Amino acid sequence: MTDTRPSTTSQPGDGSRRGRRGGGRASRQAARAATTAETVAYLERKLPPVEMLDEEGLAQIEANAETILAEVGVAFQEFPSAIELWRDAGADIDGDLVRFPRGMCREIVTRSAPAVYTQHARNPQRSVKIGADTTVFAPNYGSPFVTDLDNGRRYATLTDFQNAVKLTYLLPHLHHSGGTVCEPVDVPVNKRHLDMVYSHIAYSDKPYMGSVTAAERAADSIELSRIAFGGDLNDRTVMTSLINASSPLRWDSTMLGAATEYARANQAAIISPFILAGAMSPVTVAALCTQALAEALSGMAYYQLVRPGAPVIFGTFASSMSMATGAPTFGTPEAGQAINVMAALARRVGVPFRSGGCFTSSKAPDAQAAYESASTILPTVEAGVNFVLHAAGWLEGGLTLGYEKLILDADQLGMMGVYARGIDMSENGQAMDAFQTNPHGDHFLGNAHTLANFETAFYRSSIADNNSFEQWEAEGSLSAAQRANTQWKQMLAQYEAPPLDDAIDAELRDYIARRKSETPDASY
Repeated sequence: MTDTRPSTTSQPGDGSRRGRRGGGRASRQAARAATTAETVAYLERKLPPVEMLDEEGLAQIEANAETILAEVGVAFQEFPSAIELWRDAGADIDGDLVRFPRGMCREIVTRSAPAVYTQHARNPQRSVKIGADTTVFAPNYGSPFVTDLDNGRRYATLTDFQNAVKLTYLLPHLHHSGGTVCEPVDVPVNKRHLDMVYSHIAYSDKPYMGSVTAAERAADSIELSRIAFGGDLNDRTVMTSLINASSPLRWDSTMLGAATEYARANQAAIISPFILAGAMSPVTVAALCTQALAEALSGMAYYQLVRPGAPVIFGTFASSMSMATGAPTFGTPEAGQAINVMAALARRVGVPFRSGGCFTSSKAPDAQAAYESASTILPTVEAGVNFVLHAAGWLEGGLTLGYEKLILDADQLGMMGVYARGIDMSENGQAMDAFQTNPHGDHFLGNAHTLANFETAFYRSSIADNNSFEQWEAEGSLSAAQRANTQWKQMLAQYEAPPLDDAIDAELRDYIARRKSETPDASY
């Protein structure tokens, strides 16, 4: 189906749907990447998770978290209904501060929160299973700026948002459309959520996230989803949205309001402490993990009090900060350790886990961006993380979504998918027939086993250049970022929207128009 909705692509090289196919390897790779939106729905890992702490160490962190919950407490700020739920459950209430009998939060979570759940996509073939041995990669989230090689860094617009959704739809190793992939600052704050959720529905058929910046915006996200899924969700979980703690040890009314709406509607939430160690927690990994566990348990337990059985993901965003400047740092070994320990703790609680991504402080898709991102995504996969937000596109500590970085990261996610699937020990994987039929001293290039497997034998990057210096030079001496620049332009030029029923589309647009007309524009 050709995209007949209003044009939303205005980036350089993206003006014509016909596009131009230039010569050279980079153009061929871009064309190949742009011609398909085929993808596996999610990654099924066979790689056993790496464990950094033994039973004694994990048990000690759990005991310390219970001490925080029982003696220090967690604030549920300016949200009386949460306080009443906790009072009825038997917690100790002191104003907004809630203290929990030891084991209370964990018992509530383990009693009713599902270990695995399905987030349904508009296209059932793209529905994702979240939990157990699966990993779902989702793109960047929350950046007010975007950047590309042509226009540089600038405030994001709705066009940028829609471009990111389209690219994510086309990139085969991103399983999830994400949420606020960037902030469209050209739309009023109190109305942009309508355009963002619509864009996920209209320009992709992968699963997506809803708005969490106000309870009524969460309610709008639910209503738009009801329309998109044919009029009745029937308790299906079609959104997995991000609920961040106001670390340290506080949940604010905005997040609690959105969480309450989603829980009542049986929509999933990532209950996620947001911790820069040294600022929002003590500096040590063990202390960071202790605090994150306490915060996550209190948030997940609240979600279960609102609606027992509503899906939750144990989330954590954990990194460090420079003790010299106060700036956030990414790709550090301590952050990788924290991801590993928190994943193990989530498995012990019995719920899915979110963390990690392709983080960097770099302002450009350069060597720093590459090695910091690699230093985050590898421990993410090795730890067995189930839902990976910020898996592609992140720059400048999260302030910027990079077009080229999105393409480069997505290519690396393909490599992580191969890595996480583990070693093929099937008869074909062992290849004993190749040894038995190959003459001594002869290469294996013409062997029947090689000929049967050569098309799928190794991961093929759409970005990396493995040719000779002379061929690379003849094709323009392009850097990886320049090749990614060509690729995203070609992808947008050839983009076609997934099918969306005309009546559903009209109802979505009518709802958005009505909601926008009901309130004046606001910047909050």
